[in-house]
Amino acid sequence: MTGDVACAEGGLAAGCLFFGGYPITPATEVAERMSERLPEIGGTFIQMEDEIAAMASIVGASCAGVKSMTATSGPGFSLMMENIGLAICTETPCVVANVQRAGPSTGLPTQGAQADMMQARWGSHGHYEIIALAPSSPQEIFYQTITAFNLSEKYRLPVLVMTDEMIGHLSERVIIPDAKDIKTVSRTRPKGRKDRFKPYRPGPDGIAPMAIAGEGYNIHMTGLTHDERGYPVMTVEAQYEMMDRIMKKVRQNLDDIIETEGYRLDDAEIVIVSYGVSSRTCLAAVDEARELGIKAGFLKLITVWPFPEDLIHRLAERVKGFVTVEINLGQIHLEVERCTAGKAPAFLVGHPGGTIIPPERVIDLLKEAF
Repeated sequence: MTGDVACAEGGLAAGCLFFGGYPITPATEVAERMSERLPEIGGTFIQMEDEIAAMASIVGASCAGVKSMTATSGPGFSLMMENIGLAICTETPCVVANVQRAGPSTGLPTQGAQADMMQARWGSHGHYEIIALAPSSPQEIFYQTITAFNLSEKYRLPVLVMTDEMIGHLSERVIIPDAKDIKTVSRTRPKGRKDRFKPYRPGPDGIAPMAIAGEGYNIHMTGLTHDERGYPVMTVEAQYEMMDRIMKKVRQNLDDIIETEGYRLDDAEIVIVSYGVSSRTCLAAVDEARELGIKAGFLKLITVWPFPEDLIHRLAERVKGFVTVEINLGQIHLEVERCTAGKAPAFLVGHPGGTIIPPERVIDLLKEAF
């Protein structure tokens, strides 16, 4: 199946029962699949009037107690940013798949890129934490969509699946295991007196239990700065308290959230860093570099945000340099460069979008720089 179809199937396997979307190339196939499959299992699919409404609908559905998701691409992702910020502020779990295409603006609607990665981190206004995953195959997008739902439910925030046109439209074999073999996570539910419930009072794990709207708990939700009751409080102290909670639940659980894979890293002198579709380029480049006598290794970012800063720091202590491979002009490269803290040089192999990066370009840079 294609990556887009696998994304939809991953959502269903995770327990998604609501999809609110709006057609956009190259993500429309996710919505098409959901429109066929959700009614079969008692779920709901709604095509909204635009991406702003689509994002609002999945936030509302989540508050009503069901796992929800949407899928979009560049221009639609931009429109969703305000309500992504609302979900962050109200700590509402949901999943957004961005099947990236080349931009800016309308750009190349039918051709891929990886140029929304900084938008994924900082696209909504204000300061916050976000989780973003980057699959490199249809099989991975299936599993990472499940992971996205599990992280979203566990930490009460929107989680992004940052795929791209190439993976979205790539057809490969996808193994879907039996439901009993798929681990799913659901949000912690409140206990105790409903009239004394405070929707943003953290539990022992730092995450507030989430009640379902309409089942009798006192609930107040707002995008304004709010206290543990959910009521607006326009003070600096309330802003500190709210932001401390929003930030800590991610920052204090990095070991649980961040996932990477290494290939021939143990004795590597040069580390190639990549994610998503560009990972496929890097595996071939590492093997070819080794044949040329260049001790290259590959660090694959499965979780891009939060960024694996500590891992890059540690690698920078012992290697000669880094090469970031991505289909943009250096968005994650800047993070790699920042995290090396000047201990090792960092180079970029990138372009502004439309096609994959061939392994030869990576090899050419390795020969020139090292």
